[in-house]
Amino acid sequence: MTDHKVENIDSEDAGDLLVKIEKSFDIKFGDTELMHIKTLGEFCDHVINKIQLDNSDDFTTQQAFYKLRDAITTLFCVDNKAITTEVPLDNFLPRQKRKEQIKDLENYLNVHLNILRPPHWVTNTLLILLLVSIVGLFFKWEYGLLGLGISFSGLWFSNKIGNELDVQTVGQLAEKMTRENYVKSRRNPKTVNKNEIEKLLTEWFIDDLGLDKSKLTREAKFV
Repeated sequence: MTDHKVENIDSEDAGDLLVKIEKSFDIKFGDTELMHIKTLGEFCDHVINKIQLDNSDDFTTQQAFYKLRDAITTLFCVDNKAITTEVPLDNFLPRQKRKEQIKDLENYLNVHLNILRPPHWVTNTLLILLLVSIVGLFFKWEYGLLGLGISFSGLWFSNKIGNELDVQTVGQLAEKMTRENYVKSRRNPKTVNKNEIEKLLTEWFIDDLGLDKSKLTREAKFV
């Protein structure tokens, strides 16, 4: 079987992903540190070896759920028995108070949750305007520039004021916390479960870079 090649990755997307990995695992990559990395497996092994924390085989997503449950119970006076992984977040985060309550959650957990977005119709409309404006540059550059300005400003502003939940349940939020704030999600932030990290990194490559899950093996080569 031919090894899958990981190619046509946008360099900006890859750079953004590396920043997220650094933040989640509290590590820092040097400018030329990854130049020798040829496969996904080598990258995962490098990250695991770089994390200088004690190994512990407990499950981080479960610990993130317990932290969330404690925060929701404490801040919003909810019986912790009523909080399960399947419970919708809007049970505790009603639209009219959502922004301030999420801010309270972030302060309590000491993490940035990043779970609000504008409605999809707003984002889609602005993206269509962006594409039309790019085409318009070749026909009437003044209108094209105006459209670009409106679409970029609109995307920035809508993301600032967006009030739609990007994840729907407590369990989904625990999974997001685990990926984006791995160390802070653990009961003991001086430990790490090394058995989890390769799976998390692989899922990140799939979701953020749009790679084919069925072909993204340890032997998948970066080209």
